[in-house]
Amino acid sequence: MLITHTHKKRAYSRIAGAKSQSAMEYLMTYGWSILIIAIVLAALFQLGVFNSTNFAPKAPPGACQVFRPNGPGTTSFINTEGVCNGELPQYVAQDKRTGDINIPSIKGLPILAEPRTVTVWFLTNGTGGGNVFNYGIDACNLYWFNINVGQYAGYAEINTCGSNLVIGPVSPNKWYFAAFAYNGSTEYGYLSSPGGQLISVSNGPFIFNTPSSSFTIGYGFDPPSGYFNGSVANVQIYNTSLSSNEIQAIYVEGIGGAPIDLQNLVGWWPLNGNAQDYSGNNNDGTATGVTYTSAWTSGYTAP
Repeated sequence: MLITHTHKKRAYSRIAGAKSQSAMEYLMTYGWSILIIAIVLAALFQLGVFNSTNFAPKAPPGACQVFRPNGPGTTSFINTEGVCNGELPQYVAQDKRTGDINIPSIKGLPILAEPRTVTVWFLTNGTGGGNVFNYGIDACNLYWFNINVGQYAGYAEINTCGSNLVIGPVSPNKWYFAAFAYNGSTEYGYLSSPGGQLISVSNGPFIFNTPSSSFTIGYGFDPPSGYFNGSVANVQIYNTSLSSNEIQAIYVEGIGGAPIDLQNLVGWWPLNGNAQDYSGNNNDGTATGVTYTSAWTSGYTAP
């Protein structure tokens, strides 16, 4: 039988049609399954399930601490001991407007107009985040300062009672590094940005604090709500004004970083499962209504 060119074209057309129909049947059969899988994967990615920090090793409570062989308050021969290479903490402190961590009297905390620096990592559950930390008494004639989220909606603010230093913006469910420094004449505020750099603002003069105050993590008296609504980690206090380069170095270490200036370190609360002070100065805190969670890595990006 003679097969003409026309017959070949018809045969090829039938084969192509059969393949096209088969492909359509495949898509009709498995298309919805593929679409659902893609949606689930996208949702898991958005929730941070595939965040590399979820699989990174986590340091247990007390893995790194400052050792002072001559006792609290001394500065000779001090060093860090343990796992102090910036490993992620196993836990962070979580406060949902239910409590705080109070350190009633910090030995070595600067008073009056003396230089000081405070650094902290925090995540807020909403724009009305409340106070990340607070030092001072609720009276402007006695003076105080804190870092809070919410008075200026969507921004972090350093409040020194009459001298507000606004830094931001701050988005919910994202970890930020913040710092406050005072050098004797000017106050400086720092906040990590989405691009991985520190936003820096300055203001002056800073009004001194009362010498008879407690340091509180997760509570203060600044509106809209004194209690913090979120998570806090790695609070460090120094009795000197760290330079912008030194603050940048603390930030680059990440949420599990150790202090960098041991000579001037006053207190260090990693909040990795407890409220103990790991600076070697025995400034342990008392936690009330605060929990410690290991499910904190979503929203954190290493510097």
